[in-house]
Amino acid sequence: MRFPRLKVSTDIHQLANRLALRADRADEARKIAQEIGVEALLVLLLDRAIGALTPAPGFPQTLPGGPLWRAFIRQLPPKGVSRTELPFPVIDSLKPVQVFVHRTAVFLFVGDDPRLPIEAFQEVPLLAELLVTEAQLDSQAGLVRAAGEASERASNLARSLDRARGELADKARELAGALATADHANEELERLNETLEQRVFDEIHERMQAEEALRQAQKMEAIGQLTGGVAHDFNNLLTVIMGGLDSISRELDRPGEPDIARIRRLQAMAFQGAERASNLTSRLLAFARRQPLAPKAVDFNKLVLGLSDLLQRTLGETIALEAVSSAGLWLARADPAELESAIVNLAINARDAMPDGGKLTIETANANLGEDYVEALMEPVPPGQYVMVAVTDDGHGMDKETLDRVFEPFFTTKQVGKGTGLGLSQVYGFVRQSGGHIRIYSEPGAGTTVKLYLPRHSGRGSAEPDESPTQARADGGSEIILLVEDHEGLRGYSSGVLRELGYEVLEACDADEALKVLRDTPEVQLLFTDVVLPGLNGRQLADEAAVLRPGIKILFTTGYTRNAIVHNGRLDEGVALITKPFTYDALARKVRQILDS
Repeated sequence: MRFPRLKVSTDIHQLANRLALRADRADEARKIAQEIGVEALLVLLLDRAIGALTPAPGFPQTLPGGPLWRAFIRQLPPKGVSRTELPFPVIDSLKPVQVFVHRTAVFLFVGDDPRLPIEAFQEVPLLAELLVTEAQLDSQAGLVRAAGEASERASNLARSLDRARGELADKARELAGALATADHANEELERLNETLEQRVFDEIHERMQAEEALRQAQKMEAIGQLTGGVAHDFNNLLTVIMGGLDSISRELDRPGEPDIARIRRLQAMAFQGAERASNLTSRLLAFARRQPLAPKAVDFNKLVLGLSDLLQRTLGETIALEAVSSAGLWLARADPAELESAIVNLAINARDAMPDGGKLTIETANANLGEDYVEALMEPVPPGQYVMVAVTDDGHGMDKETLDRVFEPFFTTKQVGKGTGLGLSQVYGFVRQSGGHIRIYSEPGAGTTVKLYLPRHSGRGSAEPDESPTQARADGGSEIILLVEDHEGLRGYSSGVLRELGYEVLEACDADEALKVLRDTPEVQLLFTDVVLPGLNGRQLADEAAVLRPGIKILFTTGYTRNAIVHNGRLDEGVALITKPFTYDALARKVRQILDS
């Protein structure tokens, strides 16, 4: 329906009359907006109390909102007619708006091309005055209501106060009785306090003594178990070694030609016993976290893949092996040789837990150990990024009592002669010395999962190649070597091997004698020294030698790593070490490797 354009001089007064009644004002405003061809007719009034525009009485009291409306109502627009754009009827619908300000009243036409000029409202100033007056009356009525409510609240408060006074008097009487009871109790407490301190001290002292006695008993039990296991295994191995050597000696003392084949068998038996003794000491050092580690950047996926053939031969035909490699796996920081040994140890344990066959799964993954997780652990483990390798079997599993003891040295559930009880303790020591974490999950009949978490490698680049000792030359040479060893027997053995290899060997029993030899013989090319020496240790001797002979090669040897060349369980950068006991072949390869490096 189209409406004719209104005559301002007459029709504006009719429109104003239609808006005079408050009860009909909202409906009339909608009709008028339709008649003049706009979407809405709104009137806002300046509320000086809050310093903003608010809808006039009888008009819609809710505006669409949003930043444009908030900015518009914060202040009175300039007098006269102006144009703007505001959201209407919803916040995401922007419409053109004509604005006319008359004193503190703001008239708004929402829409295009109204048939009535908005400035026509200046012809009906009484309408604006009416709306302002109604707003003031509403405000005053609100104040009256607020005053009445405040008066009512004050009356209620006074009545409540009277009741509170009565209750307070009752409470005061109760408090007086309670104070009397408390005074009596205080007197009793003072009598108890006179002896409390002494009684508490005595109780704490007795408890501390009991706890210390328990710790000592547990410590002695653990030491007894450890020394008993070491003594048992070493006595067995020493019997093999001594028996073999004794048999060789008697064979050589027999008249006639000695039985060379028998001597070789006895020599192999004694050497095998010595190797097992060496492995036993290595495992003990691993458990005690005293083995020298040479950590590198290691790719777990490649390492597990390289072990697959060895593991399958170790497991046998009745056990299936599955390797699950994780894509995007981080590099880990670990000693690759010790890590391989740990995985093989876990695989052997898994094999023994599946006597009738089964499946062994080796899985790799990235892992983030959060603060909540590490705080719940008994041992200190720093939160952060780790690389995980998990070894899972579907064997007979373990109960809780067994799980609580699996890392104890010489503890084993295998039959006598089937295991030393040092496999898991060695793995535990290696992981902890590497700054990692180990976790075991197992239930009877449900198999076992062992997870090793080793720190993520912080550097860049690819995994470092493992320098196997078999890659080094085992032949000798003619270089001059200074051998420093305080143990006469070891010095004699080492010098004999080196001379047999063709080297010229100079000997010293301590650092002072070695430094004198270096001063007198500048041609020395390699210093081969024990770490533990009387006076200056091997590390200090090497430092002095480097000053006297810059560029001299250094090779350390020791049966037990000290802080001289090992810190935080890791060999110092650039340190070459051959651990005791060593064989002819191992010494030959190591010396040649150092001289050729």
